[in-house]
Amino acid sequence: MAEAHIDRQALDEAVTFTSQLIRIDTTNHGAGDGVERPAAEYVGERLAEHGIEPVFLEKAPDRTNVVARIEGTDPSADALLVHGHLDVVPARAQDWTVHPFSGEVRDGVVWGRGAIDMKNMDAMVLSVVRAWARAGVRPRRDIVLAFTADEEDSAEYGADFLVEQHAGLFDGCTEGISESGAFTFHAGNGLRLYPVAAGERGTAWLRLTAHGRAGHGSKVNRENAVSRLATAVHRIGAHTWPVRLTPTVRAALTELALANGLEPPDPDAPGFDVDALLARLGPSAALVAPTVRNSANPTVLEAGYKVNVIPGTATAQVDGRMLPGAEDDFRTTMDTLTGPDVDWDFQHREVPLEAPVDAPAFDAMREALQRFDPTARVVPYCMSGGTDAKQFSRLGIRGYGFSPLKLPEGFDYQAMFHGVDERVPVDALHFGVHVLDRALRAM
Repeated sequence: MAEAHIDRQALDEAVTFTSQLIRIDTTNHGAGDGVERPAAEYVGERLAEHGIEPVFLEKAPDRTNVVARIEGTDPSADALLVHGHLDVVPARAQDWTVHPFSGEVRDGVVWGRGAIDMKNMDAMVLSVVRAWARAGVRPRRDIVLAFTADEEDSAEYGADFLVEQHAGLFDGCTEGISESGAFTFHAGNGLRLYPVAAGERGTAWLRLTAHGRAGHGSKVNRENAVSRLATAVHRIGAHTWPVRLTPTVRAALTELALANGLEPPDPDAPGFDVDALLARLGPSAALVAPTVRNSANPTVLEAGYKVNVIPGTATAQVDGRMLPGAEDDFRTTMDTLTGPDVDWDFQHREVPLEAPVDAPAFDAMREALQRFDPTARVVPYCMSGGTDAKQFSRLGIRGYGFSPLKLPEGFDYQAMFHGVDERVPVDALHFGVHVLDRALRAM
């Protein structure tokens, strides 16, 4: 049953705020090129209207973050961080059915860049805390709200800046929730899973540089930097990384096996084959398959300036991801794969994360989801990518991915991230507001 304070106004505001935030173009082009200030001001105004005082913080002009604290009823309780980013990745209007910054609401769906990643969550949080303020509801523990800049690049102007320069705003926070979890995953045969993230692979964006002997393109050159780089890149792309099962992934495999009517696996048994198990899990295997290993994908190649000139250097970029406890293996493997003629270093690096799945916070999130979808099967999972939780972890804050949405069958949630025609159903936002309200008050 819904709480009285989550009324029609609260539900309508979640939709309106999502649409209006999408209309504010906060594209992050990387390398410091972005403007979040108009969205930050919009958020700050919505908070201030209901007596929640926003603090605006910038490392550089227009790269604006908003932080606010809602006092709980128990001063001795640890605080909870709820964070969401305001920036979005680029979108080309000619590729979309609707303009990506229109925020159009059509046939019960909100369209536009950020509808899933993650202005929807920003809007739902605003809706919930405003409903609390109108009804005089207070959570037991302090809740710190953070709406950040620059998550879609390095977080230098966002969460990293907040953690390094304004850590005091997060005093007492022991846990945090943010994006990429608690969405409906349809696993076939009517099985509805709700994966809640309790881990993230670490980020390892690499720059490779091959050195060689410059020369004329018509002559044999055994020290060709382009050839050396291409060889290293091919080895990286073809490499099969060894299986490493973290506690979160082990818990996910157990829950998914049970949900699919299989015996719970024993990953420590001789001859255990995780790939064979994944093949038996059907569609639900997609939740864990990217996180049973490290990975490294070549993404950018740069070399040369004329077809008949062999350049002296060539460079590449690689998107690497590391599981908790597997960072040393990642380093030594990259040394081997790049070989003696190619240097590599971290262009951007963030730590992998692991949060307990046997904690009261996880139980509260599970209960809230099942309250509003009684047939839901809640499972832990590890994100293949990363979020601002990495930066906040440096303050000792354990991060979970929990931005609840009840989605219809056929809605490809994962494809919405950075994809064309990003959108979110209105009903999903309403569900999210109810679940967030209950979970935040229980946590």
